[in-house]
Amino acid sequence: MSGSAAIESVAYELPLHRISSAFIEEQLSGTMSRLRIPPGQLVGLTGIRERRFWPPNVMPSDVATQAARKAIEAASINPEEIGCLISTSVCKDYIEPSVAALVHGNIGLPPGCLNFDIGNACLGFMTGLNTVIMMIETNMIKYGLVVAGEGSREPIEATIQRLQSPEVTVREFFSNFATLTLGSGAAAVILSHRDISNSNHIINGSANLAATEHCRLCFGQKDRMTADAPGVMTHGVELAYQTWKLASENLANWSDETIDHYIPHQVSARNMEALNKKLGLTPEKAHLNFHTLGNIGPAAIPITLGIAADKNQFMPGDHIAMMGIGSGLNCTMMSITW
Repeated sequence: MSGSAAIESVAYELPLHRISSAFIEEQLSGTMSRLRIPPGQLVGLTGIRERRFWPPNVMPSDVATQAARKAIEAASINPEEIGCLISTSVCKDYIEPSVAALVHGNIGLPPGCLNFDIGNACLGFMTGLNTVIMMIETNMIKYGLVVAGEGSREPIEATIQRLQSPEVTVREFFSNFATLTLGSGAAAVILSHRDISNSNHIINGSANLAATEHCRLCFGQKDRMTADAPGVMTHGVELAYQTWKLASENLANWSDETIDHYIPHQVSARNMEALNKKLGLTPEKAHLNFHTLGNIGPAAIPITLGIAADKNQFMPGDHIAMMGIGSGLNCTMMSITW
């Protein structure tokens, strides 16, 4: 990428309903007692104190639409000028049609606006950004919209019910543990060519690597996510390290000394500690919210970016590093000049 694209606006939506880790463990107290698993494991192993739920029957396209409308309003652009809409949600309303088609129809975007889903696990939003950037840089479109709507109510409630079974083993309990860390939220980003941007938040480029020899460490279904958590952390951090080295070789000013802010995908406290140690990052530069929002999948990075921007934590000219990783394994690191 040549740095021709800019982030025109960032918007997000968060549910109001908070679910504490203590409440979840209360529902599992019988199983945990039988398996001699002490209370406090959710917070102790992950650092996640709570996560949020949408009301029952709220669909991914509903919340992605809300975030998209906010992003369009914030960008002050005519929706008729949006040339592409990409949904990157892990959660889906249906197998088909695409979430993007539903959002496209909800907003009433023009017939000429391309719309489709991209699936790349928790890295999906950044993959969507890269796809729109390529369209902008080849002059296919003037504006692009990337959205994600994630909900954790269904998989967490189903997993709690499953783990209450008297037949559950310790191994089964911890293989399903990752599901209990999931959060909910929605996000949308408008991208434009820098020549017509009013924000001038320039995307300088990105580095991307895969380690698909580890593609079977984490499996997500509508009602559960099973993971080899130690394996995901070990191989995920190593992939991030290799991607960091690639970014250092190909992106200008890519070093801990020259980066002002980190917007990382957030899974747990242990993962962040391992990442900081392996990459030599300054922890205070990372914007973190997994403690109260959990792992929001592909929506996590844009939500974190939006929250920090709303709090005026970025100054013009600040160098921001967005760092995403998704089961598969795939990793992207993106350089932004705010």
